[in-house]
Amino acid sequence: MEPISVLIVDDEVEFLETLAKRLRKRKLVVNVVTSGEAALEKLLAAPVDVVVLDVKMPGMSGLDTLREIKKRHALMEVIMLTGHANMEVAIEGMDIGAFDYLMKPVEIDQLLYKIQDARKKKALNEKSDLLGTPGRSS
Repeated sequence: MEPISVLIVDDEVEFLETLAKRLRKRKLVVNVVTSGEAALEKLLAAPVDVVVLDVKMPGMSGLDTLREIKKRHALMEVIMLTGHANMEVAIEGMDIGAFDYLMKPVEIDQLLYKIQDARKKKALNEKSDLLGTPGRSS
């Protein structure tokens, strides 16, 4: 199986670089951007398997970015990250279509498992979509 490609979106550069380094050590292909707008541009230029998206960012928020990603790339799986415990935001993110929601600081193995699960779900949904099979979960 090909390595998993991930786009990490977070305005905290130090966190972003550390997380990217740790995921690369686990053989993932990692791209990073620091804003929602940059994430949308990056996804047009280079599709990925999974997006890891911070909720709280200046400019375009994580939830607004999630809405746009789902509008433009319906089968893309997005894992939301936040340093702020806010169940309303978590529920809203899941309603919009986030795959899951994790708290910062995130445990790297937990994030890796979520990324692997999200990739599997995306692959299944793409296969169902190609086959025109009903019952695709979103």
